[in-house]
Amino acid sequence: MKTTDAGTAEPAWRESRYGFAGVCFLSLLAAWSLLRLILLIAFKPPATPGAEFLLVLLGSLHRDAFAALVETLPLLFWLLLVPNSRFGARWHKVVLLGGWGVFCFLQSFLLFVEFFFFEEFKSRFNTVAVDYLLFPKEVFINIWASYHVGVVLTVCLALSLGAVYAVHRGFGRMWQKPFSLKSRLLHLAAGLILAALLVPTFDLKGAHASRDRTLNEIANNGALSFVAAAWTRNLDYRAFYRTMPLDEAYQRARRLLAAPNAQFVETGSSIRRQVAGDPARPRLNVVILLEESLGSTFWGCLGRTNTLTPEMDKLATEEGMLFTHIYATGNRTVRGFEGVLSSFPPLPGESIVKRDRSDNVETIARVLKRDGYTNVFLYGGRGLFDSMRSFARRNGYDRFIEQKHFAQPTFTTIWGVCDEDLFQRAIVEFRELARTGQPFCGTVLTVSNHKPYTYPKGRIPENPDERRRRHAVKYADYALGQFFQAARQEAFWTNTLFVVVADHGARVYGRQSIPIRSYEIPLLIAGPAVVKHPSRIAQLGCSLDVPTTILGLIGRPYESLFFGRDLRLRPDEEGRAWVNHNRDIGLLTHDRLVVLGLKQTVEFYQGNPKVVDMTLLPQPTAADRELEKDAIAIYQVADDLYMNRRYRIDDTTAPPDPER
Repeated sequence: MKTTDAGTAEPAWRESRYGFAGVCFLSLLAAWSLLRLILLIAFKPPATPGAEFLLVLLGSLHRDAFAALVETLPLLFWLLLVPNSRFGARWHKVVLLGGWGVFCFLQSFLLFVEFFFFEEFKSRFNTVAVDYLLFPKEVFINIWASYHVGVVLTVCLALSLGAVYAVHRGFGRMWQKPFSLKSRLLHLAAGLILAALLVPTFDLKGAHASRDRTLNEIANNGALSFVAAAWTRNLDYRAFYRTMPLDEAYQRARRLLAAPNAQFVETGSSIRRQVAGDPARPRLNVVILLEESLGSTFWGCLGRTNTLTPEMDKLATEEGMLFTHIYATGNRTVRGFEGVLSSFPPLPGESIVKRDRSDNVETIARVLKRDGYTNVFLYGGRGLFDSMRSFARRNGYDRFIEQKHFAQPTFTTIWGVCDEDLFQRAIVEFRELARTGQPFCGTVLTVSNHKPYTYPKGRIPENPDERRRRHAVKYADYALGQFFQAARQEAFWTNTLFVVVADHGARVYGRQSIPIRSYEIPLLIAGPAVVKHPSRIAQLGCSLDVPTTILGLIGRPYESLFFGRDLRLRPDEEGRAWVNHNRDIGLLTHDRLVVLGLKQTVEFYQGNPKVVDMTLLPQPTAADRELEKDAIAIYQVADDLYMNRRYRIDDTTAPPDPER
């Protein structure tokens, strides 16, 4: 044992600066393991076998080890740079211990954030988390209103102060042990080499400890999941997903999109087609009510016993055309945006609403504009959020009305004005448009059915101060009822087609890579001009089919690039839905789901998602392989059209958005 000049024993390695770095590494492993255990206890599926429980808990330690090592490397680099002569200086002690305190505070806070994120999305940090960082105002104020942030911050502060005190006491002698430049270089090199060796041991797609999606999410590491989500936002589709020769993909896509009332107007690499109709038919107004998170699980007319949507149940039962087997293309509003408005498949990574080649893409607004319509979009929140205003203004909408255009709203949350205010403004706008004699298309996107789930008092019996999702749903339904009651008093009621559709479901739950049961949404069409008597249509479809079904009901001829189809005109066996979850994309038929994943993986599931959880199919049949080819073809064609700026009918330059 070495002694110092003062005759005291020199600190051992475990008491040195590198022992401290080891504690940083091990503390991260311990914290993440504790979080994983808590997530397992809170969110594991029923009857999870004990062996699978342990596999999830321990099977991804190498992912945690890599992430912890990467987060420790900056400390090792700092220890290399600071010479021995400065290491024990007072200023350096303050910097190192202060930095350790800040690090512990942030890590503790992230543990709480991860838990609450998982509670909401049943997922580790994904593209939603990445998107939220781009709009801190809405997100942070929403978090403050929805959770006990003050308590969380106090706990995090206490933990970080405790960690600083523990290091001060446990490593009080580390300032005395010198390390040569060579030794410091070797410590950093060892960390870098170990990190490099761990890279091939994990899959960018996530952990694979189970066949259950939720368990795999629990087994993942939040930091790695966040980095993977950020890195794959604008990934090269052809480099990561299964493809086929492009001409074969177009041939298959054309066969899938063929319809008796449509004729392709171009050959080769094109899906442009002329859809037949009667040019003498009146140009009906169109109103699309895109409802935030109003999934089928809330609707009594779609199976819920204790309904939360009495107004919509009544509308569907007495005078609506209700489609009972519709799925959202994703679990974000921008996915509903691109599906309902552009009839475009949900490519992995970013929605086209937020991509950089969307300045002139097909939308229902563009199709109607070519037929003489005026188009207006009304949104309760800020149009800057998720690039909604920019996308709408560049793709067929003449005006975009948003939160700042409501001078004196009666009630607001951080997400925007309440649904009542939005619908009242919509009635005013539609009334003025109807007076011009020109047909119009109005799209309304609501925000009330969103955390923190607050709404004006006195509208429904439930107290908004309780901040419950089911109460917000009842308020959203109440506001819809008020809108239709007001619309019936207007002159445009008799010549307008009204559509109520959710942008996505409320919660993500299910075992599959794409948790399909949680994606089911309502589609309700009303208006005496198109619905003569109430009806229910069980055709399988998705968000992509909304604009094509609307145009089919209007019945006028139009040109189309849309990937959706008129749900009323297809044989039942041809029903399908195109869906996305994180970096997975899929195709659903009645009892089959094929999922295409990163690194050109493919999974097959079987079962009726309306009845049971679909189960992984170990041995796909020849028919399943054909379904896989259909999925590959459609997504590959969609990527090719978008990336080459050919998802458009004309090359008209979109008007600039003055507020973009």
